[in-house]
Parts: sequence; C-alpha cells; structure tokens
Amino acid sequence: MISTADRLQTVQEYYFSKKLREVRGLQSAGRPIINMGIGSPDLPAAPAVVSALETAMQDAGAHQYQSYQGLLELRESIADFYRTKFSVTLDPASEILPLMGSKEGIMHISMAFLNPGDEVLIPNPGYPTYSAVTKLVQAEPKYYDLKETMGWFPDINALEKEDLSKVKLMWVSYPHMPTGATANHQQFQQLIAFAKKHQILLVNDNPYSFVLNTEPRSLLKIAGAKETVLELNSLSKTFNMAGWRVGMLLGSEAHINAVLKVKSNMDSGMFYGIQKGAIAALKSDETWYKELNAIYAERRALLFAMADKLGCTYDTNAVGMFVWAKLPENAASCETFIDKLLYDKDIFITPGSIFGSNGEGYIRFSLCVTAIKIKEAIDRL
Repeated sequence: MISTADRLQTVQEYYFSKKLREVRGLQSAGRPIINMGIGSPDLPAAPAVVSALETAMQDAGAHQYQSYQGLLELRESIADFYRTKFSVTLDPASEILPLMGSKEGIMHISMAFLNPGDEVLIPNPGYPTYSAVTKLVQAEPKYYDLKETMGWFPDINALEKEDLSKVKLMWVSYPHMPTGATANHQQFQQLIAFAKKHQILLVNDNPYSFVLNTEPRSLLKIAGAKETVLELNSLSKTFNMAGWRVGMLLGSEAHINAVLKVKSNMDSGMFYGIQKGAIAALKSDETWYKELNAIYAERRALLFAMADKLGCTYDTNAVGMFVWAKLPENAASCETFIDKLLYDKDIFITPGSIFGSNGEGYIRFSLCVTAIKIKEAIDRL
C-alpha cells in the first residue's frame, strides 16, 4: 500500500462515520435501533422548495457548470434573509459566498487563513470538525474551556492571560452546538473586542438560530464586526435541507475573496436546481418557522421526560436541535452509559465526550426523531 500523508496521523475518522456503521450493523442483524444521535432532519423540505427544484430542471443552462459565487439571485436572497432576520446589511456582490454546506466552509476558511504552526482557538466542548480541519492544515488547536457554570461562554479574562501571539483564528458557535447555549449582544461585543485587540479572525458557526429560538442573533450585527468576523450559516437545520448541502459564508469583501481563492479551486459551482430551491426556502414566511418549531417543541418535551427517566438534568432555556443533558453523579463515563443503552435497550444517544473533554458527563439527544419513536424509547426504559 502507498503510504498516506503524515497529516492523516493527526486525525481520526469522524465519530458518526464510525459509530453509525456499528448502529447499522445492529439494525442489519434485526435489532430495532432508535437513533437519537445525529442531527439530520427527518422532516421534508417545504413543497415550494421541491417545486422550485423541479421547475428549474427545464431552465436553459440548468445542467451546466455554475458560477463559483453562486447565482446573483441566491446571493440577493441571502442578503434579504440576513436583513430581515438579523438586521444585518450585506452586499450580495462582494460579502456573500454560497457554499455546498457550511462544513466545506470550515476547511476553506482554514486553508485561506492558516499557515503551519498558527494556533486556533477551539471551543471545548465544540464541533469536532474545527479541531480535525485545524490539524489537517497543520495548524495547532488551542482549546478554550466552556463550562456550564459560565453558561457555556468563554472566560475572556482567562483567555487574556494566555499567550496569544500565535493565534490566528477563533471558532465560536452561538447558538452553541452541542449545548444549545445562546450569547447576548454584550457577549458578542466582548468577543469582537477580544478578536480585534489580538488581531484574530473570529468565525461564528450559526446554523441553529431558528430552531426553538425566539431571538436569532448574528455576530455581524455588532458595529464594526466585519473587520474581524466571518459568519457561517446553513439551510440544513432551518429548512430541512441537510442532504441538499447549501450553506453560506458572510463577511467583508477581503475575507470573502480570500476564501473564494480556495473554493474556486475545489469545486465547479453548486447545482443550479439546488440554488433555485434554496432561493425558495429563504423566502419562506413565518408559518414555516412556527409549524416546524411546534413539532420540535413536542419532541423536546418528550425528550425532557426521557432525560428525567434516566436521572439526567438539563437547561430548559437551551435552544437548537438537541437536548444536552448532564448524567447523574454516580453514572459511568458517558460512552459507557450510551453503549449500555445501545446494547440493552436498542437506543442510540450521542456521548458528550466526542465534543471535547468538557463534554464528559453529558449526553446529547437529537430532536430528529418522531414523537412516536421517542415515546417508544421511553417505554423501553
């Protein structure tokens, strides 16, 4: 076998890629697994979105290569969405870059701004891809603590005492994944002041703003944010379009152009029909959000009941697509806990430890499970 690149020694296969093979193996063997692990919406996209995709198939040029920057109409729809939902003004011509899912944006941003040896501030707990991509581009993860006692927000005073001379980039995610914690306007101001002071590119990963959240916020709303901020967003959770792979990157023209240099060498544009569907989704009225959140609210109430049955505690004010729950004091490690549920009760839940050492002692339930299945899981307990 040809030897692999040294960079592969720094990362492991993504947890869900590996664990879901195990779950599928149990299902193939006839086990009735209820999967509460992954945040992949089980509900369909809106009929208008699907219709827009179907209609687009007849348009001239629909099956050709598309612009690396996406359709102007899509960028204008994203600008309208951000102006309406977040009170943020963006130039569709220069400050918006559609992505094939925000996950690719994490790689593109890292390739555009990080050199080997640069350090990256990464939340613990946080999305594992931040760390994996940092290592793949040969930069160095520098983890910062998020604790329940601090509302899952970084201790800026503690960070100020660190050696930040090599830090080039900082990842944040509010609403936070996996905990569902939110940050207010003042906290966003603190983050931006910190980033400006230390010349750090601050990137907010923001795909959960409209799931069970009454106050959507963008880091870009803070005055002067574009000098040091990029924001990622996605249609995956808000519009049940995870498999469509539609995301967006927003920020200053200079920062967007840097990322475009990478992206334009990595793909040949997003499929035309998907862009048209995305445009339709971004124009959804308030009925869409209300109906979707009514379903998620019912499921969350049931998951709270399930967490109670397991002896867990949780924050009822958390938002987003998950319930983050603290295990009882005398519980085993979270991975041991979830494996026991998997093999004894045929229920799969995500262990908090995959998000970092501060996730130990917690588990995460996904809302992407029908109420009927959640009730069945409760009965199994």
